[in-house]
Amino acid sequence: MRRRFSYADQKSQKRRSRWRILGILVFFFFYVSFTSLFFSARILENDTMAENLRAGERFIFSSYNIYSLIPELNPARGSLPFRRGNVVLVDMFREKQPGVFYLILDGVIRFFTIQHFGLIEQEEHVFVKRVIGLPGDEITMANFVIRVKTKESAYYLTEFEVTETGYTPAIPNMPALWDSTLPFSGNMDTMILGENECFVLSDDRSNTNDSRTWGPVPVKNISGKALFRYWPITRIGRI
Repeated sequence: MRRRFSYADQKSQKRRSRWRILGILVFFFFYVSFTSLFFSARILENDTMAENLRAGERFIFSSYNIYSLIPELNPARGSLPFRRGNVVLVDMFREKQPGVFYLILDGVIRFFTIQHFGLIEQEEHVFVKRVIGLPGDEITMANFVIRVKTKESAYYLTEFEVTETGYTPAIPNMPALWDSTLPFSGNMDTMILGENECFVLSDDRSNTNDSRTWGPVPVKNISGKALFRYWPITRIGRI
């Protein structure tokens, strides 16, 4: 037998349902806002960072979108939130992105439509790379290894001597007569980075989809830093 509710009970139940729905919407709005402004999860799609990072692994990255809301924190105007050796996200079209609130709304819509609809066309223009040179550094490359002369130094050190982050690049074996002037030969003329420029590389030095072909990357195009690897479980840990 169907239970009959009084008008007051029905009205109270509808009110509770509306509050639940509103609570869910508010929760996901703040969730997407938090992940858009402070953190993001990303799957590495290729082996350009092998063997240190591998295709299919999942990472938590910090997000620098918050800097667009607080000009005083703009990395191009003050201290940088990343250092030599850090693994970062390089967004080649970051300056062309819409505002942060538009990004948040896009994230909410994509969540509730299971990624079927959104406000922003998603193109693959974000790359995972390692920061090798910072603004003002003088850098050169020989045999796929960068040598850096920082603003505070009078002489060159290898990229491994100027970073506290341990990593091992994959050095390819090139033919003996390979043209040393090509960007993927493993050699590079001396370059001085501008006051708002960084130099980023793949750990797999046979891959040239980095500053060897792009040139120096503007600081504003660094959109986040790798913090933590959460998959696979056997390789879980800080980056």
